[in-house]
Amino acid sequence: MLSIVSKSHDAWFNLATEEYLLKHKQANCFYLYVNAPCIIVGKHQNTLAEINYDYVKEHDIKVVRRMTGGGTVFHDLGNLNFCFIMNQEEEKTDNFETYTRPVLQVLQELGLDARLEGRNDLTLDGRKFSGNAKLVWRDKVLQHGTILFSSRMTDLSSALRVNPLKFKDKAVKSVISRVTNISEHLPQPLALDDFILRIREHVHSLYPAARDYEFTPEETAFIHNLVQTKYSTWDWNFGSSPRYNFSKAIRTPAGTIEFYLHVDKGIICSAKIFGDFFPQQDPEEIEHILTGLPHKEDILRKILAGADLSRWFNNVSLEELLSGLF
Repeated sequence: MLSIVSKSHDAWFNLATEEYLLKHKQANCFYLYVNAPCIIVGKHQNTLAEINYDYVKEHDIKVVRRMTGGGTVFHDLGNLNFCFIMNQEEEKTDNFETYTRPVLQVLQELGLDARLEGRNDLTLDGRKFSGNAKLVWRDKVLQHGTILFSSRMTDLSSALRVNPLKFKDKAVKSVISRVTNISEHLPQPLALDDFILRIREHVHSLYPAARDYEFTPEETAFIHNLVQTKYSTWDWNFGSSPRYNFSKAIRTPAGTIEFYLHVDKGIICSAKIFGDFFPQQDPEEIEHILTGLPHKEDILRKILAGADLSRWFNNVSLEELLSGLF
């Protein structure tokens, strides 16, 4: 088994690394990483429906789609992520017990009554501190999970607070859980780096063949290329969202403006605009402008900046208009 601790806090890089290990390394792998503040979206989710778009934009939080299903999670420097990538003969079941057991055992050694509850959640006193997901690719299985160690809970709730009325779709929805940090339950203070060391040592004791591994320059370059071509792209993180309908109403100096968008694979297939404003020209023209464009702020900003908005929305700024489209 290759045992790897990431030297990067970049979510794009760390998620790309998981894919590289799954698809390009024959050996079993154990991978640990900590991300700077970011949101990780399940593969089958509608990204915009899972995030507080305004908060994410204001705080420049990266949004990344992962390979596995399940719900959306918030990562920061107080959240440890662990990943097992194993040949399938090592994994005989379809549950999450095998590769969450090492985490539970370390916490139990620290005096905590940590448990696997439901299908894929780890809990303390009935509150979730870890969510887990898995996938099978050819003859290998990947299982990864989060560990809330000392995360900023206010940031977590703010980043994931979204108006449920804005979206109607059939995408997998995240389930809101009562969560907790491990650090709040420890009988003695423990630094995250020391906790990481305990996890690694325990996994190495369970897998005696485990050895520390560092990527070669060629491997690192390959992962960076995967970041550039996939994990940092709008197409993967937003455009891969399932079909959805978006609606939002905003109050402006011109009156109330309501936006209704039908979006498929990130592209606006149709747009309708209603409200009690008094346009000089029929808004149907701007509906045609929006149709066929990606539901992506920088592109809509560029297109709308070149239009005379006063023809439809008197005294409404470009920023106000964009706020109604996300």
